[in-house]
Amino acid sequence: MKFSIKQPLYRIAELIDGEIIGDPNIIITGVAGFDDARPGDITFCASPKYKKRIGETKASAIIVPRDIRSSSNVLVCVENPYLGLAKVLKLFYQVKRSVTGISPHVQIGHNFKHGVEVCIYPGVVIDDNVRLGDRVTIYPGVFIDKDVVIGDDTVIYSNVSILERTQIGSRVIIHAGTVIGSDGFGFAPDGERYEKIPQTGFVRVDDDVEIGAGNTIDRGTFGATWIKRGVKTDNMVHIAHNVVVGEDTILVAQVGIAGSVTIGSHSILAGQAGVADNITIGNNVIIGPQSGVARSIPDGQTVSGTPEMPHSTWLKTVSIIPKLPQVYRKIRELEKRIAVLEKERGKNGTGI
Repeated sequence: MKFSIKQPLYRIAELIDGEIIGDPNIIITGVAGFDDARPGDITFCASPKYKKRIGETKASAIIVPRDIRSSSNVLVCVENPYLGLAKVLKLFYQVKRSVTGISPHVQIGHNFKHGVEVCIYPGVVIDDNVRLGDRVTIYPGVFIDKDVVIGDDTVIYSNVSILERTQIGSRVIIHAGTVIGSDGFGFAPDGERYEKIPQTGFVRVDDDVEIGAGNTIDRGTFGATWIKRGVKTDNMVHIAHNVVVGEDTILVAQVGIAGSVTIGSHSILAGQAGVADNITIGNNVIIGPQSGVARSIPDGQTVSGTPEMPHSTWLKTVSIIPKLPQVYRKIRELEKRIAVLEKERGKNGTGI
């Protein structure tokens, strides 16, 4: 990645509220990983793995936790190196739109309204009564159905489908291949057949949400499927009808959430976690990877496993599993010894 920005280190430190140990006037021309950094770059060090190797990087400066105070490199000490890195990357790596305006190769329906400085690439299809805010960017192959509303500074990448009556806020990022507003999975059994239940609701996505590639978010059977402010989803996440996801919650890759689930704020669902329908997950909950959640989880809990259990219990359980063949053999041996003892007691007439 090439950068065209040059910044003295003291300005970077001001941006991330960092304390410099070393020369504050060195010029930073780029950001790079610990092992790939070269003179002129700034990198970061947070994990124990890299703390032990802090003197090995060739970077001109390193963003570090405040407990690191000495190195042959110039240091920028901060409370949260990951957050510092995020802010510095935004400073140096600024995505520029290559197109401004609406391509003549966009198909647009009736009563289309948009704000200033929109950017719509060729191959986009926009149905009737769609409204876009200011500075919206829509990449090729996107389909926007009727009565969709999209707020300011939202970016929609290629081959996304946003279906009817979806409401999307400002500063939302939607990555390639995602479908928002598809039918919920609703079928009523009728003997050996199934009758489709019409899905009459919609999807609401609030401000500052980022949705990964290949997500599927179903509209409500009635009312809204609601993704609240600041939610971040990884790739290949499925959110079923009438789910509510609370503010600043994280859904990692391949999470599946069944219908009518409510998830609180600031929770984390790790990769491939599955949540059964009609339950509530509280605020500040952590659900471990590949967990199966079939009951409601109170605020502040950390659970893992299938069925889910307290994380500490799960750790003990998984440590036992590899030992089960040995335990089984011991049990079989004990059963044989007990059978021999019972037989001898029977011969002696003592009984049990």
